[in-house]
Amino acid sequence: MTTDLAVPRTKATDRDRLRRQLQEYGVYLGVAALLIVNILFTPHFLSTENFRTQAVQVAPVLIVALGMALAIGSEGVDLSVGSVMALSTSLISLYLGYGIWMALAAAVLGGAAVGVANGALIAFIGVQPIVATLALMVAGRGIALVLLPQLKDVHDPGMAALGSGDLLGIPYLVLIATALTLLVAFVVRRTTFGRQLLAIGDSRPAARLAGLPVRRVLILVYVASGALAAIAGVLATARLTASDPTSLGTLMELSAITAVVVGGTPLSGGRVRIGGTVAGAVLIQLLTATLIKHDLPPSWTQIAQAVVIILAVYAARERVKR
Repeated sequence: MTTDLAVPRTKATDRDRLRRQLQEYGVYLGVAALLIVNILFTPHFLSTENFRTQAVQVAPVLIVALGMALAIGSEGVDLSVGSVMALSTSLISLYLGYGIWMALAAAVLGGAAVGVANGALIAFIGVQPIVATLALMVAGRGIALVLLPQLKDVHDPGMAALGSGDLLGIPYLVLIATALTLLVAFVVRRTTFGRQLLAIGDSRPAARLAGLPVRRVLILVYVASGALAAIAGVLATARLTASDPTSLGTLMELSAITAVVVGGTPLSGGRVRIGGTVAGAVLIQLLTATLIKHDLPPSWTQIAQAVVIILAVYAARERVKR
């Protein structure tokens, strides 16, 4: 009888182990599968120009996803990132006449200010992150449109160089995204702030009992998320050579959440996977590019992204159940 019980228990353990491995590494398998499909069926996919284009396009998504990973790691979420991108592009146009550095500073400070508002609502007033950041999502886009009601071309040599320039053949946008990825990874893994963030995400009441500065950490998390979204907005503006608060950043929050969750960061908090987030952002970009290159209509791209989101949420649910 003991032997009979041991067999199904072993099989269940094997299934559980396989499921965990798929949840942990499935995003890398997805990226590999898309690469193979494109190499076999997409003309000129292996060209240097194509890889450059894909890398440039994924950079803003990755930068926003880094901030989203911090928010989700603290058992929160930041729905305002798309609106922050719109706000940053408006501020760029307003302050570019004072010089590019003033415009860049205004844009990043604007994003950080939205982060302060989000963090204060969550940390001091006790508003749920989804509600607080939803309010700032609506308000941020509204403020952006008040500041700049319509599309405006950006004519500045510095912004043009930022959007299309490169160093040793590597675009500035890719170098900036890489540097920010390494910085966030270092903060999460090697600093006291990173350890406090993960502890708060794992159990906020326990973190308070342990004497951790919960409010300060939460505010800094959302300030970082806002600042990173603003940087992504600046880079997108530089690449497009235009400020368009009406459409810039639209649905970016969904792309960022998908990249983070597909990458293995659980919605329940307490863990941040930076490598997985990078792979998740690449997966979204490859999926979109694959459908576009094969002349499928935009509706199919949206459906495919919706399927990825559903799978990501399902995977996250399985992690929470365990």
